Amino acid sequence: MGKQDAIEEILSVSDLFLMPSQSESFGLAALEAMACKVPVISSNAGGLPELNIDGVTGFLKDIGDVQGMADSAIYILEDEARLATFKENAPARAKEFDLAKILPIYENYYVEVIAKTREKAAGCAKNK
Repeated sequence: MGKQDAIEEILSVSDLFLMPSQSESFGLAALEAMACKVPVISSNAGGLPELNIDGVTGFLKDIGDVQGMADSAIYILEDEARLATFKENAPARAKEFDLAKILPIYENYYVEVIAKTREKAAGCAKNK
């Protein structure tokens, strides 16, 4: 398909998103799929287990478990009600990573780190 700019249009007509990564820092592509109501079948690499909840938003399989991924895909797709449940769960999970929720967490963390760094610097300055 080549380079695509409107990924959400492609994802919105997809039934599944497979992500058989050997390494993955977070899994933004999986999060984007979930936001478009697409269940994710992914490897359990990197940050994917934090994002993709096995049996709820899709399935997690060991790296290289192609047969397990195929079996999970068939399991989801063979029952319309089951597919619908996974499609409902996926965007609900994606909303937990909404910028409005995540940004304050990062900001608070940075404020804590800066405050601790200043405290350590002040303590070092007193000891000189």
